[in-house]
Amino acid sequence: IIPPVLREFKESFPEHAITIEPGDTPELVALLLRHKIDLALTLEAQKEPQLDFHPLFADELQFIVGAMHPWAQTRRVERAEIPRQNYILYNKHSVTFRLIETYFHQEEMALNTVIELGSMEATKELVKLGVGVSIVAPWIARKEIEEGSVVALPLGRRKLQRHWGILHWRSKRLDLAEETFVGLCESATSTLSG
Repeated sequence: IIPPVLREFKESFPEHAITIEPGDTPELVALLLRHKIDLALTLEAQKEPQLDFHPLFADELQFIVGAMHPWAQTRRVERAEIPRQNYILYNKHSVTFRLIETYFHQEEMALNTVIELGSMEATKELVKLGVGVSIVAPWIARKEIEEGSVVALPLGRRKLQRHWGILHWRSKRLDLAEETFVGLCESATSTLSG
């Protein structure tokens, strides 16, 4: 999402300095509240009275399996097999991990062995090698899905959606550069809802 947005933003506002602070939603909220950043492109946070959330898109988390995995071969997930898989998931302190944990708790399932990684690239490589199953939004693995090295499959009867957007201070009116950045993010994410 960010590279094309930054390229276009720098063309329109070459005099603006941009610093990217990677982090999960709770860290970004804390940075906003301490006035360390101006905007956060992030998952929807629990309501913070001082912050506004400008929605951009929603995505759906799905199983991602290697091309040789039995689920990829049959194009279906057997419910009884879900707890028996080894999982490669993003950071246990992340909002995404908590969403996944809550989803499967409501399904009365516990996921088996979990390898926790902070890198989506490493996660996709391990899935391709058949080390385990991951749960991500298909847009994150678009290239791998298109080349056929991984397959995306629904989690089950219920969808697990996340909502992405821009967080900013409620009391602060966005300036032209910030409004432009939000607009560029809207354009860049317009094809990602799912």
